Amino acid sequence: MLNSYLFITIFLILLLAWFGAPLFSLILSVSIIGFTYQEIDLTVIPIELYRLTNTPLLLALPLFTFTGYLMSESNTSQRLVRLSSALLGWIPSELVLVTLFTSALFTAFTGATGVTIVALGALLYPALKQSGYSEKFSLGLITTSGSLGLLLPPSLPLILYVVIVQQLDLDQTISIEQVFLAGIFPTLLMILVLFLWSIWQTRHSPLETKKYSNKELISALRESIWEIPLPFIVLGGIFSGFFAVSEAAAVTALYIIIVEVFIYKEVSLSQLPKVIENSMTMIGGILLILASALAMTNYFVDAEVPFLLFEWLQSHVTSPITFLLLLNIFLLLLGAILDIFSAIVIMSPLIVPIAINFGVHPVHLGIIFLANMQLGYLTPPVGMNLFIASYRFKKPIFDIYHSTIVMMLLILGCVLLITYIPAISLFFVT
Repeated sequence: MLNSYLFITIFLILLLAWFGAPLFSLILSVSIIGFTYQEIDLTVIPIELYRLTNTPLLLALPLFTFTGYLMSESNTSQRLVRLSSALLGWIPSELVLVTLFTSALFTAFTGATGVTIVALGALLYPALKQSGYSEKFSLGLITTSGSLGLLLPPSLPLILYVVIVQQLDLDQTISIEQVFLAGIFPTLLMILVLFLWSIWQTRHSPLETKKYSNKELISALRESIWEIPLPFIVLGGIFSGFFAVSEAAAVTALYIIIVEVFIYKEVSLSQLPKVIENSMTMIGGILLILASALAMTNYFVDAEVPFLLFEWLQSHVTSPITFLLLLNIFLLLLGAILDIFSAIVIMSPLIVPIAINFGVHPVHLGIIFLANMQLGYLTPPVGMNLFIASYRFKKPIFDIYHSTIVMMLLILGCVLLITYIPAISLFFVT
């Protein structure tokens, strides 16, 4: 049975949350009360905060966040859509594939699914309808595609998960390169499934087709010439060993400033401080929650909470397959009610040690975790992307529910495949 400290902790969280306390204060209060009750010196909390600041990978978070915010302020989304359309124009239902790929790439670099729906939706929604796709299909595709890039590098949730796991005292260590590679096949699986279903769904619709044009491709390449190198700078630099992740983030941020401010001139120097302020406010909140959560993790470890949870699960769940199914259900519910960053920070320290005891690789677990969080953005009644799409396209929320339900179930099928076939995530991981 779980000890009384855990129940006291849960009660305190609920009580403070009822009065509207900020999330970081809830977590930190639990840590302070827990350590005090156990008669442990509270200096362990600032020591934990200092240890976090010395994590080299942590520098990548604010830099990639700033890069994403700056890209979202420019016309990058328009150039990305045009280039993808020029490259994929020869494929049947090419506009569906353009929507899926551009949304995934834009979300990966901006780290925000809502930004993708708002920025790309303005371009792709009219284009899909003009090409002959129904309003219901177009709404569902754009809303669903908005979260596809969360498993692709340099997605902020991927980096945050690695930062947290590296702070835990585990027998198995993971690297950011492993997690970056692990997200590629799962994302391609989801894109493929949604694309094939889209072809089947629209097989009888009179769709406008587009011919491949070398002239259009060359023009799109020229227009995007300064942004095309970006993935190669980030991924090539990291996987070649030329850059550490934090160095790649710094180079990327500097490169984007030069491109968007001085070459394209789509973001003025006077706008730059506001972009910096907005991006650092967002990442500052995440880091504050992260620091508080790591202090709470120390309390949970001292109180043997992960060990007690594992013992309790072992007495009721003996099969890793059953454990993974229960984990999927729990994460799906969590993703529907909590934003992805808070969910990673709060739950990863508890779930990772338990999953390892059930034989789940921490890299595989990270992909399972984020795939479920991605699906949570689409889960009624409170999936965030559903409300963003409703606001962006000025449609009733029930229309959005109706347009996304089949695609959500398809992604759920992909999540189950990712969960029970580890090779999909671990193919490149050694």
